[in-house]
Amino acid sequence: MKSINNTQEFKALIKTDKPILLDFYADWCGPCQVLLPKVEKLSEKYKDDFVVAKINVDQNQELARHFSVRSIPALFFIKDGKITERLAGVQPEFVLETKMKDHLVEV
Repeated sequence: MKSINNTQEFKALIKTDKPILLDFYADWCGPCQVLLPKVEKLSEKYKDDFVVAKINVDQNQELARHFSVRSIPALFFIKDGKITERLAGVQPEFVLETKMKDHLVEV
């Protein structure tokens, strides 16, 4: 799982051909810590087909503003440089995996 630490890293990431899952989180956020192992597991499972990255909202306020993140955890699916879906709060692993699979089969 990749960590995005600044806007330049995000701009480089967005150029990938693979679909992207962004996880906006904070170290002090309990729900974020519950979600993180699920996202890391899926990141490993789909590492050849999907880019999964986490963004700390405290360290990257500019990116959090850019995505209009109001609460965390916040998840964004991106394909071809465009946000295709947003999720807020802790999500079950099967929901995330289903959405990842959906993004892989879309043409």
